[in-house]
Amino acid sequence: MAFEPPQRLVRALGETAPSGDDWLEKLPEVARQAVDLRELTVERVQVPGGRSSLVVLVRRADGTPAVLKLAPGRARPESERAALARWGGLGAVQLVEPFAAEGVLVLERLHPDVSVRSLPEAKALLEAAGTLRRLWVEPPGDHAFETVAERTGRQAVAMRGAGSEVSALVSAALDARESLLVSPPEVRLLHGTFRQSKVLAAERMPWLAVGPDPVVGECAFDLARLVRDRVEDLIATPSGAATTRRRVKRLAESLDVDQERLRGWTLFRAVESGVRALRVGRPRDAELLLEFAGWL
Repeated sequence: MAFEPPQRLVRALGETAPSGDDWLEKLPEVARQAVDLRELTVERVQVPGGRSSLVVLVRRADGTPAVLKLAPGRARPESERAALARWGGLGAVQLVEPFAAEGVLVLERLHPDVSVRSLPEAKALLEAAGTLRRLWVEPPGDHAFETVAERTGRQAVAMRGAGSEVSALVSAALDARESLLVSPPEVRLLHGTFRQSKVLAAERMPWLAVGPDPVVGECAFDLARLVRDRVEDLIATPSGAATTRRRVKRLAESLDVDQERLRGWTLFRAVESGVRALRVGRPRDAELLLEFAGWL
C-alpha cells in the first residue's frame, strides 16, 4: 500500500519544518517498516488526519483493530507515549504496544470519524470538559514533560516579533502570562492541545481523548484552548463576544477553575495562535483568532 501523507499533514509540517528536514520524504518507507515489523494489516490512511502525524487504521496479527501513528521528533511522540502510559486509558486512548519504538505508537482503535464536534455545541462542551477533567492527574515525580512556563516562554519569544498592528494584543497577552506564572494554584499533567476534535467516540467509554502534546502546569492552561472551539461560529454571530464570556464563566465553574486565570490563559493562547497564523501565511485564521482575543 502507498502511504501517501494527507495534504493537511503536508501543509502543517511545511509551516514548521526546519531547513533540511526530510521526515515526510522518509515517511512511506518508515510506515512500511513499522507495518511489516508488527505484522499489521493496513486498512487505510486516516484522512484528513492530524497536523503532526500520519494516522493509519490497521489490524494486528490477531485481527484486533488498532491505529498506527507515526510522528516526527519535533511533534514529541515520546512525550505523548509517556502521558498515555500515565493515564492508563482513563479518559484517553490506550497504548496497545508494550515496547517503545522512536516516533511509532500503536493505539487502540476508536471511532476516528466521530468526534465530540458532531454534537450540539452545549452538549459537546459538556462532554469534552468531562473528558478533560479525568486527564488532570499528578505528574510522575521523575517526569521529563515540558512545563507551561517553558512552552509559553518559547512562544512568548516568537510573539515579540509580531508587527505593530497586533502589538497591543501581544502586550496584553504577555502581561497576562507573566502574572499567571507567579503562583499557579496546582501542578497537573495536562493534555496540552485539548479541543473538541481531540475527543473521539469509543467502545470502552463514550468519549476518549487522543493526540496530546502533554505539558505540566495548571488546569486553566489546558481548558483555555477549549474556550475558543468553533471560533468561526462565534465570530459569525452578533452575540459572539457575550457568548465567549459566558463560556469562560461556565467552563470555569464546571471544572472548578478560577475564572480570571482561565480568561488570562485563553487570551494568551488565542493571541499566540493568531500571531503564529500570521507568521506562516494564514491571514484568515489570524483574523478570527485575534478578533476573538479582543473580546477577552
